[in-house]
Amino acid sequence: MNRVRLLVFNAALGVLDYRVPEGMTVEPGSVVVGPLGPRQVLGIVWEPERLTAQEVPEAKLRPLLEVLPVPPLPARLRRLIEWTADYYCAQLSSVARMALGSSAALRGGGTTTEYRLTGEEPARLTPQRAAALDALQGEQASIRELAELASVSEGVLRGMVGAGLLEPVTVDLDRPYPPARPDFDQPKLSEGQRKAADTFVDAVKARKFAPFLLDGVTGSGKTETYFEAVAEAIREGRQILVLLPEIALTENFLRRFEQRFGVSPVQWHSSLKASERRRAWRAIALGDAQVVVGARSALFLPYPKLGLIVVDEAHEVSFKQDDGVRYNARDVAVIRAKFEQIPVILASATPALESMQLAEAGVYRKIELPDRFGGATLPQINILDLRKEPPERGRWLAPRLVDEMKERLARGEQSLLFLNRRGYAPLTLCRNCGYRFQCPNCTAWLVEHRFSQRLACHHCGHETPVPEACPDCGTADCLVACGPGVERIADEVAEILPEARTALVTSDTMNNPEAIAEFVAMAEGRAIDVIIGTQLVTKGYHFPELTLVGVVDADLGLEGGDLRAAERTYQQVAQVAGRAGRGEKPGEVLIQTRHPEASVIAALAAGDRDAFYAAETEARRDAGAPPFGRWAAIIVSSEDLSEAQSAARAIGGTAPDHPDMLVLGPAPAPLSLLRGRHRFRLLINARRSAELQRYLREWLDPLEFPRGVRVHIDIDPYSFV
Repeated sequence: MNRVRLLVFNAALGVLDYRVPEGMTVEPGSVVVGPLGPRQVLGIVWEPERLTAQEVPEAKLRPLLEVLPVPPLPARLRRLIEWTADYYCAQLSSVARMALGSSAALRGGGTTTEYRLTGEEPARLTPQRAAALDALQGEQASIRELAELASVSEGVLRGMVGAGLLEPVTVDLDRPYPPARPDFDQPKLSEGQRKAADTFVDAVKARKFAPFLLDGVTGSGKTETYFEAVAEAIREGRQILVLLPEIALTENFLRRFEQRFGVSPVQWHSSLKASERRRAWRAIALGDAQVVVGARSALFLPYPKLGLIVVDEAHEVSFKQDDGVRYNARDVAVIRAKFEQIPVILASATPALESMQLAEAGVYRKIELPDRFGGATLPQINILDLRKEPPERGRWLAPRLVDEMKERLARGEQSLLFLNRRGYAPLTLCRNCGYRFQCPNCTAWLVEHRFSQRLACHHCGHETPVPEACPDCGTADCLVACGPGVERIADEVAEILPEARTALVTSDTMNNPEAIAEFVAMAEGRAIDVIIGTQLVTKGYHFPELTLVGVVDADLGLEGGDLRAAERTYQQVAQVAGRAGRGEKPGEVLIQTRHPEASVIAALAAGDRDAFYAAETEARRDAGAPPFGRWAAIIVSSEDLSEAQSAARAIGGTAPDHPDMLVLGPAPAPLSLLRGRHRFRLLINARRSAELQRYLREWLDPLEFPRGVRVHIDIDPYSFV
C-alpha cells in the first residue's frame, strides 16, 4: 500500500488520505500518526472503498509519520464500528474512538513509577499530610492519582516523598495477568442449571453466532450457569467479555469469579487508574486478557480472539448511553457476537420486553431457570395500601411494615427498605413565602442532603449550602423539607428502631469499590440489621439472613412521561423483592402503594409476570411502540433560548410527510434547561419496516444551524427528559 485512507478523530476533518513512506508497513486497522499542518493527528487506516473522501492527487499527499506499536483493529471490529455509527446516526470517528480506550497504551510497554506509603510514623504531621496518610492506606498510583484520592495538592505528596512517607515503586506496564483456571472450583449444579450450562458450552464449542436469553428467577444461579460457558471458552484459548450495568455490581461479581476460577478477571470501567487502564487495554489488544468484566464501553475494545459475550442484568437501563454516541450496549453486544460468529448470553430475572419478543419470535433461544437454587423459595409478596394503612403523621413507613421490621430485628434477621430517591428530601421550600430551591442550570429542584448539609442538583452537580434563612423573603428557620429520600427513611428507622444497626446504600455513600466491599462484608457478617438503599441494592447481592423487603414508594416510577414506566417499575420492584429469602429462611415483601389497582402492582402481588408482559405487549402493539414500532428522538439545545427554539421550529417545519413515520413536536423537553442549555425535543414514531435512519439523514443533513446549537439524534431512546 502506497496510499491509505485514514479515519481521524475529528468529526470536522472526517477522512484524510496519506502517502505511505517507503519501508513503512500498514494495513487496514493500523493505528497511525499523520501530519496536519503544524500538528499531528491520530487515525486508523480504513478500507478506502468503505469511506468516501475528497480525491487528492498523489503528488499532494503528505507521508505518514509512524505506525504505533499495537495490533491493527480487527476487521470484525471495524464492521461493528460502521454498523453502530450507521444505526445510531453517530459520527464514525466518535464510535471508533471508543476502541482506543487508552491513548497511553498506544505507545507500547515499558515501566512507570508509582508511589505507596512506607509505613513510617512521622514525629508530627500537618493536617494535609494526616488526611493523605488516612486516605492512601493500601493505595499505589502516580502522584497525580494519589492527590485526587486524598483530595490534597501534588505538592503535599511530593513533600511526603522527601520526608520518607511515600516511596517510589517501578511498575512494569505490561506485566501479565495471572491465568484463570477453568477447573479451579467446579460447582455442583442443579439439573436445570446443568442442562442450561451444557447448552452454552456446546455453543462455545460450535464457534457460531448463537444469541441466548437466560431467563431465571432471582436466586436461580444464572451466574454459575454461564460460568461453565466461560470455563469452556478459557479452555479453548478464547477471550470472554462479561458486561455489567454498574460498577457497584463489580465487587460482588469479582469475588464470585475468583472463587470459581482462582483469580480475578481483568476489569474495564471509568474508575480504573490510568496505569490500570493502559495495562488492561494492551492485554486485551494482544489477546492476553482472558476474561474481561466491564461497563458498556468494554464492548468496543479490540479483542483479537473473542469467544463469548455475556450481558448480565441485560434489562438494565444503564446499558443505554444517553450522551455522546447514544448506543444500547445490550443490542450492540448481540451485533458484535454476530460479526464475531460467537454465542452471546443475555441474562436477567426480568428481561426487557424487546428481548422477550425476540425470544418468542425465535431470534433468541430462551433458556429458563424457573426455580431458586438449593431449595430456596421465592418470597411472599403482599400489598400495603397506604390509603387504608397510612403511616403516622410525619412518617413514611406504614405501621405494618414497622411491625415486621421489629419482628425481624428480634429474630436476628435482616430487613431492606428500598426507595429510589437519593438524599433527604426532593424539595425544600419556605413555609413563609413558598420559595422553592431550584437549580440555576437545570429545570429541577435542588435535593436536600442532610449528611453533607448541601442542596444538590442530581443532573448537573450544582451544590450550595443549606441557608439559615429564606433567600427570597429573609425569614429565618422557615425551610421545610418536602417528601422522603433515603436519608429521611434512615432517620425514621433510627427513631423507630434505635438499637438497629443500619447501612445507607446509594451512589453517594457507595462511590468506590472499597466502600461496596466493606458494606457486603458487614451485611454477610450480620453486622447490619436494616439496609436502606436506592436501585444499587436491587440486584446482584446475596444475603441469606435478609428475610424482609419493604418497598417504600412503589408508585414513584410510574410518575412522569416515561413510555416504559410500567416495565421499569416491574423490573425494579421484582429485582429488589428477589433479595428476600435467598437462604433457608422464607422471605416476605411488603409493597407500599396508593394505587394497588395499577396493572404493574397487581401483577407483582399475584406473582404473575406472564400476565404483566402480555398486557404490556398489547399496549405497546396498540401504540406502535417498540418492539412493534420504532422510536427516535431529536434533541435540540443551545445556551440561547430563542436560538434553540428557532432551530427546533426549523426542524419541525421541514419534517417529511411520510406514511411510515409520525413526527411529534417540537416541544420543550421535560428538563427544558439542562446544564445551562435550553432544550427542545421531537419524537418520531415509525413503522418497524421503515428506513428510519435514512429518513432522518435526508431530513436533517441539509439543514444548517448557528454554531451554538447542538442537534442530537437518539435512536431507540430510553430517556424522555
